[in-house]
Amino acid sequence: MRLLFVKTSSLGDVIHQLPAVTDARRALPHARIDWVVEEGFADIPALHPGVADVIPVAVRRWRMAPAAARTWREIAAFRERVRREPYEAVIDSQGLLKSALLAAAASGPRHGYDRSSAREPLASLLYDRRHRVDRGLHAIERNRRLAAAALGYELQGGPDYGVARPREASAPRAAALLTASSRASKLWPEPRWIELGRALRELGLEAVLPAGSEAERARASRIASEIPGARVAPPSSLAALAGLLAGCELVVGVDTGLTHLAAAVGRPVLALYCDSEPGLTGVRAGAVSGAPARNLGGRGAPPAAGAVIDAARALLAGGGPATRESGSG
Repeated sequence: MRLLFVKTSSLGDVIHQLPAVTDARRALPHARIDWVVEEGFADIPALHPGVADVIPVAVRRWRMAPAAARTWREIAAFRERVRREPYEAVIDSQGLLKSALLAAAASGPRHGYDRSSAREPLASLLYDRRHRVDRGLHAIERNRRLAAAALGYELQGGPDYGVARPREASAPRAAALLTASSRASKLWPEPRWIELGRALRELGLEAVLPAGSEAERARASRIASEIPGARVAPPSSLAALAGLLAGCELVVGVDTGLTHLAAAVGRPVLALYCDSEPGLTGVRAGAVSGAPARNLGGRGAPPAAGAVIDAARALLAGGGPATRESGSG
Protein backbone atom coordinates (compact mmCIF):
# COMPACT_ATOMS: atom_id res chain seq x y z
CA MET A 1 0.00 0.00 0.00
CA ARG A 2 1.31 3.45 -0.95
CA LEU A 3 -0.05 6.53 0.83
CA LEU A 4 0.60 10.22 0.19
CA PHE A 5 0.09 12.99 2.74
CA VAL A 6 -0.05 16.60 1.57
CA LYS A 7 0.82 19.11 4.28
CA THR A 8 3.08 21.81 2.92
CA SER A 9 3.34 24.62 5.48
CA SER A 10 3.78 26.40 7.81
CA LEU A 11 6.34 24.95 10.22
CA GLY A 12 3.91 24.47 13.09
CA ASP A 13 1.29 22.95 10.77
CA VAL A 14 3.82 20.49 9.38
CA ILE A 15 4.84 19.43 12.90
CA HIS A 16 1.17 18.96 13.79
CA GLN A 17 0.91 16.40 10.97
CA LEU A 18 3.54 14.08 12.48
CA PRO A 19 1.17 12.23 14.88
CA ALA A 20 -1.13 11.31 11.97
CA VAL A 21 1.83 9.59 10.30
CA THR A 22 2.50 7.65 13.52
CA ASP A 23 -1.16 6.57 13.64
CA ALA A 24 -1.12 5.44 10.02
CA ARG A 25 2.09 3.46 10.48
CA ARG A 26 0.66 1.65 13.50
CA ALA A 27 -2.62 0.83 11.78
CA LEU A 28 -0.99 -0.09 8.45
CA PRO A 29 2.56 -1.22 9.29
CA HIS A 30 3.37 -2.37 5.75
CA ALA A 31 2.25 0.84 4.05
CA ARG A 32 4.73 3.12 2.31
CA ILE A 33 4.08 6.73 3.30
CA ASP A 34 5.24 9.70 1.22
CA TRP A 35 4.78 13.37 2.14
CA VAL A 36 4.51 16.52 0.00
CA VAL A 37 5.91 19.53 1.87
CA GLU A 38 7.25 23.01 1.16
CA GLU A 39 10.98 22.79 0.47
CA GLY A 40 11.94 24.92 3.48
CA PHE A 41 10.29 22.47 5.87
CA ALA A 42 11.46 19.21 4.27
CA ASP A 43 13.66 18.40 7.30
CA ILE A 44 10.57 17.83 9.46
CA PRO A 45 8.97 14.83 7.67
CA ALA A 46 12.47 13.39 7.34
CA LEU A 47 12.67 13.20 11.15
CA HIS A 48 9.89 10.61 11.18
CA PRO A 49 11.10 7.06 10.47
CA GLY A 50 7.67 6.19 9.07
CA VAL A 51 8.07 8.55 6.10
CA ALA A 52 9.61 6.80 3.11
CA ASP A 53 9.93 9.70 0.67
CA VAL A 54 9.82 13.45 1.28
CA ILE A 55 8.61 15.24 -1.86
CA PRO A 56 9.48 18.95 -1.72
CA VAL A 57 7.53 21.64 -3.52
CA ALA A 58 8.26 25.34 -3.80
CA VAL A 59 4.84 26.96 -4.07
CA ARG A 60 6.04 30.10 -2.28
CA ARG A 61 8.93 30.49 -4.70
CA TRP A 62 6.88 29.48 -7.76
CA ARG A 63 4.37 32.25 -7.02
CA MET A 64 7.14 34.83 -7.19
CA ALA A 65 8.15 33.76 -10.73
CA PRO A 66 5.14 32.00 -12.29
CA ALA A 67 6.38 32.45 -15.87
CA ALA A 68 9.99 31.39 -15.28
CA ALA A 69 11.28 28.33 -17.12
CA ARG A 70 12.68 26.95 -13.87
CA THR A 71 9.24 27.15 -12.25
CA TRP A 72 7.61 25.13 -15.02
CA ARG A 73 10.45 22.56 -15.01
CA GLU A 74 10.06 22.04 -11.28
CA ILE A 75 6.27 21.75 -11.52
CA ALA A 76 6.62 19.19 -14.29
CA ALA A 77 9.16 17.22 -12.25
CA PHE A 78 6.81 17.24 -9.24
CA ARG A 79 3.88 15.99 -11.34
CA GLU A 80 5.99 13.22 -12.85
CA ARG A 81 7.18 12.15 -9.39
CA VAL A 82 3.73 11.85 -7.80
CA ARG A 83 2.25 10.14 -10.89
CA ARG A 84 5.04 7.59 -11.25
CA GLU A 85 3.07 4.95 -9.33
CA PRO A 86 -0.53 5.12 -8.11
CA TYR A 87 -1.31 5.75 -4.46
CA GLU A 88 -4.05 3.88 -2.61
CA ALA A 89 -4.91 7.18 -0.89
CA VAL A 90 -3.83 10.82 -1.29
CA ILE A 91 -4.72 12.77 1.86
CA ASP A 92 -4.67 16.57 1.89
CA SER A 93 -4.77 17.67 5.51
CA GLN A 94 -4.00 21.31 4.68
CA GLY A 95 -7.50 22.05 3.42
CA LEU A 96 -6.43 24.89 1.14
CA LEU A 97 -6.94 25.35 -2.59
CA LYS A 98 -3.17 25.27 -3.20
CA SER A 99 -2.75 21.98 -1.33
CA ALA A 100 -5.80 20.47 -3.01
CA LEU A 101 -4.27 21.29 -6.40
CA LEU A 102 -1.05 19.55 -5.37
CA ALA A 103 -3.04 16.52 -4.26
CA ALA A 104 -4.90 16.55 -7.58
CA ALA A 105 -1.58 16.11 -9.41
CA ALA A 106 -1.03 12.72 -7.79
CA SER A 107 -2.35 9.42 -9.09
CA GLY A 108 -4.88 7.94 -6.69
CA PRO A 109 -8.15 8.70 -4.88
CA ARG A 110 -7.99 12.07 -3.13
CA HIS A 111 -9.23 12.53 0.44
CA GLY A 112 -9.77 15.81 2.25
CA TYR A 113 -12.05 17.81 4.52
CA ASP A 114 -15.63 18.43 3.44
CA ARG A 115 -16.86 21.95 2.70
CA SER A 116 -17.77 22.70 6.31
CA SER A 117 -14.43 21.41 7.64
CA ALA A 118 -11.86 22.77 5.16
CA ARG A 119 -10.06 26.03 5.80
CA GLU A 120 -10.91 27.03 2.22
CA PRO A 121 -14.27 25.43 1.29
CA LEU A 122 -13.46 25.49 -2.45
CA ALA A 123 -10.68 22.98 -1.81
CA SER A 124 -13.27 20.29 -1.08
CA LEU A 125 -14.40 20.34 -4.72
CA LEU A 126 -11.09 18.77 -5.76
CA TYR A 127 -11.37 15.71 -3.48
CA ASP A 128 -12.87 12.37 -4.47
CA ARG A 129 -13.84 11.60 -0.87
CA ARG A 130 -14.71 14.24 1.68
CA HIS A 131 -14.67 13.84 5.45
CA ARG A 132 -16.28 15.97 8.13
CA VAL A 133 -13.94 16.86 11.00
CA ASP A 134 -14.91 19.33 13.72
CA ARG A 135 -13.14 22.66 13.13
CA GLY A 136 -13.19 23.30 16.87
CA LEU A 137 -10.63 20.57 17.52
CA HIS A 138 -6.92 21.16 17.97
CA ALA A 139 -5.03 20.98 14.67
CA ILE A 140 -3.27 17.76 15.69
CA GLU A 141 -6.57 16.04 16.35
CA ARG A 142 -8.05 17.27 13.05
CA ASN A 143 -5.11 15.78 11.16
CA ARG A 144 -5.36 12.50 13.05
CA ARG A 145 -9.11 12.17 12.53
CA LEU A 146 -8.92 12.97 8.84
CA ALA A 147 -6.26 10.30 8.27
CA ALA A 148 -8.21 7.75 10.33
CA ALA A 149 -11.40 8.44 8.38
CA ALA A 150 -9.61 8.24 5.03
CA LEU A 151 -7.77 5.02 5.84
CA GLY A 152 -10.45 3.29 7.90
CA TYR A 153 -8.91 2.77 11.33
CA GLU A 154 -9.76 3.80 14.90
CA LEU A 155 -7.52 6.20 16.77
CA GLN A 156 -5.71 4.81 19.78
CA GLY A 157 -4.34 6.92 22.62
CA GLY A 158 -2.92 10.42 22.56
CA PRO A 159 -0.77 12.04 19.86
CA ASP A 160 2.66 10.54 19.27
CA TYR A 161 5.00 12.65 17.12
CA GLY A 162 7.04 9.54 16.38
CA VAL A 163 10.31 11.32 15.63
CA ALA A 164 13.77 10.17 16.52
CA ARG A 165 15.38 12.42 19.12
CA PRO A 166 18.86 13.49 18.03
CA ARG A 167 20.87 15.17 20.75
CA GLU A 168 23.37 17.95 20.29
CA ALA A 169 26.67 17.51 22.10
CA SER A 170 26.50 20.98 23.61
CA ALA A 171 26.98 22.54 27.00
CA PRO A 172 25.28 20.57 29.78
CA ARG A 173 22.10 21.79 31.42
CA ALA A 174 20.92 24.13 28.71
CA ALA A 175 17.59 25.94 28.27
CA ALA A 176 16.60 27.14 24.81
CA LEU A 177 14.92 30.54 24.64
CA LEU A 178 13.02 30.96 21.36
CA THR A 179 12.63 34.73 21.23
CA ALA A 180 11.76 35.26 17.53
CA SER A 181 8.41 35.07 15.76
CA SER A 182 6.93 35.90 12.38
CA ARG A 183 5.09 38.97 13.72
CA ALA A 184 6.34 41.66 16.05
CA SER A 185 3.04 41.52 17.95
CA LYS A 186 3.85 37.93 18.99
CA LEU A 187 7.15 38.89 20.62
CA TRP A 188 7.58 38.73 24.38
CA PRO A 189 9.26 41.88 25.83
CA GLU A 190 13.03 41.74 26.03
CA PRO A 191 13.22 42.72 29.74
CA ARG A 192 11.06 39.71 30.59
CA TRP A 193 13.35 37.38 28.63
CA ILE A 194 16.28 38.77 30.56
CA GLU A 195 14.51 38.24 33.89
CA LEU A 196 13.67 34.66 32.88
CA GLY A 197 17.20 33.93 31.67
CA ARG A 198 18.71 35.17 34.91
CA ALA A 199 16.31 33.04 36.94
CA LEU A 200 17.20 29.97 34.89
CA ARG A 201 20.89 30.73 35.40
CA GLU A 202 20.32 30.65 39.14
CA LEU A 203 18.88 27.17 38.62
CA GLY A 204 22.10 26.12 36.86
CA LEU A 205 20.84 26.33 33.28
CA GLU A 206 22.72 28.00 30.44
CA ALA A 207 20.46 30.01 28.13
CA VAL A 208 20.84 29.22 24.41
CA LEU A 209 19.10 31.59 21.98
CA PRO A 210 18.64 30.27 18.42
CA ALA A 211 18.29 33.02 15.82
CA GLY A 212 18.22 33.11 12.04
CA SER A 213 17.78 36.49 10.38
CA GLU A 214 19.89 39.55 11.08
CA ALA A 215 17.07 41.16 13.04
CA GLU A 216 16.52 38.00 15.08
CA ARG A 217 20.21 37.72 15.87
CA ALA A 218 20.39 41.37 16.93
CA ARG A 219 17.48 40.87 19.33
CA ALA A 220 18.87 37.60 20.67
CA SER A 221 22.27 39.21 21.17
CA ARG A 222 20.78 42.08 23.19
CA ILE A 223 18.98 39.63 25.44
CA ALA A 224 21.95 37.26 25.79
CA SER A 225 24.28 40.11 26.71
CA GLU A 226 22.21 40.70 29.86
CA ILE A 227 22.13 37.04 30.97
CA PRO A 228 25.27 35.56 32.53
CA GLY A 229 26.66 32.69 30.45
CA ALA A 230 24.04 32.97 27.70
CA ARG A 231 24.95 32.36 24.06
CA VAL A 232 23.34 32.95 20.68
CA ALA A 233 23.23 29.83 18.52
CA PRO A 234 24.27 30.32 14.87
CA PRO A 235 21.74 29.97 12.04
CA SER A 236 21.26 26.31 11.13
CA SER A 237 18.96 23.83 9.42
CA LEU A 238 15.74 22.60 10.99
CA ALA A 239 17.35 19.18 11.48
CA ALA A 240 20.22 20.77 13.41
CA LEU A 241 17.80 22.86 15.46
CA ALA A 242 15.88 19.70 16.31
CA GLY A 243 19.11 18.28 17.69
CA LEU A 244 19.84 21.43 19.66
CA LEU A 245 16.35 21.50 21.20
CA ALA A 246 16.45 17.79 21.98
CA GLY A 247 19.59 18.37 24.05
CA CYS A 248 17.98 21.03 26.26
CA GLU A 249 16.40 20.45 29.66
CA LEU A 250 13.77 23.11 28.98
CA VAL A 251 12.50 25.11 26.01
CA VAL A 252 10.64 28.40 26.39
CA GLY A 253 9.36 30.02 23.22
CA VAL A 254 6.86 32.42 21.73
CA ASP A 255 4.20 31.42 19.21
CA THR A 256 6.55 29.98 16.59
CA GLY A 257 7.04 26.66 14.85
CA LEU A 258 10.26 25.91 16.73
CA THR A 259 8.32 25.80 20.00
CA HIS A 260 6.19 23.00 18.53
CA LEU A 261 9.35 21.30 17.29
CA ALA A 262 10.60 21.17 20.88
CA ALA A 263 7.45 19.29 21.90
CA ALA A 264 7.90 16.93 18.95
CA VAL A 265 11.39 15.95 20.10
CA GLY A 266 10.12 15.32 23.61
CA ARG A 267 11.38 18.29 25.60
CA PRO A 268 9.56 20.10 28.43
CA VAL A 269 8.08 23.14 26.67
CA LEU A 270 6.61 26.43 27.81
CA ALA A 271 4.85 28.38 25.03
CA LEU A 272 4.22 32.11 25.48
CA TYR A 273 1.26 33.71 23.70
CA CYS A 274 1.07 37.49 23.35
CA ASP A 275 -1.11 38.14 20.28
CA SER A 276 -2.78 34.81 19.53
CA GLU A 277 -4.82 32.17 21.31
CA PRO A 278 -3.39 28.69 21.97
CA GLY A 279 -6.73 26.88 21.96
CA LEU A 280 -6.62 25.28 18.48
CA THR A 281 -2.91 25.43 17.72
CA GLY A 282 -1.17 25.60 21.11
CA VAL A 283 1.78 23.42 22.01
CA ARG A 284 0.80 19.82 22.79
CA ALA A 285 2.86 17.25 24.66
CA GLY A 286 3.52 13.91 22.99
CA ALA A 287 1.82 10.92 24.58
CA VAL A 288 4.97 8.79 24.60
CA SER A 289 7.74 11.16 25.72
CA GLY A 290 6.09 12.07 29.02
CA ALA A 291 7.64 15.54 28.81
CA PRO A 292 5.22 18.23 30.04
CA ALA A 293 4.09 21.18 27.93
CA ARG A 294 2.20 24.31 28.91
CA ASN A 295 0.71 27.34 27.18
CA LEU A 296 0.73 30.72 28.91
CA GLY A 297 -0.96 33.96 27.89
CA GLY A 298 -3.25 34.80 25.00
CA ARG A 299 -4.24 37.56 22.61
CA GLY A 300 -3.56 40.88 24.33
CA ALA A 301 -2.49 39.09 27.52
CA PRO A 302 1.27 38.43 27.41
CA PRO A 303 2.33 36.45 30.47
CA ALA A 304 4.19 38.20 33.27
CA ALA A 305 7.81 37.24 33.89
CA GLY A 306 6.99 35.92 37.35
CA ALA A 307 4.30 33.60 35.97
CA VAL A 308 6.70 32.27 33.35
CA ILE A 309 9.48 31.70 35.88
CA ASP A 310 7.10 29.82 38.18
CA ALA A 311 5.86 27.70 35.27
CA ALA A 312 9.43 26.99 34.15
CA ARG A 313 10.34 25.78 37.63
CA ALA A 314 7.28 23.52 37.62
CA LEU A 315 8.18 22.06 34.23
CA LEU A 316 11.74 21.37 35.34
CA ALA A 317 10.25 19.50 38.29
CA GLY A 318 8.17 17.44 35.85
CA GLY A 319 4.92 19.28 36.38
CA GLY A 320 1.69 18.83 34.58
CA PRO A 321 0.16 18.26 31.15
CA ALA A 322 -0.45 20.89 28.51
CA THR A 323 -2.79 23.64 29.68
CA ARG A 324 -3.74 27.17 28.82
CA GLU A 325 -3.07 29.72 31.53
CA SER A 326 -3.24 33.48 31.27
CA GLY A 327 -0.92 35.86 33.02
CA SER A 328 -0.59 39.47 31.92
CA GLY A 329 1.58 42.19 33.24
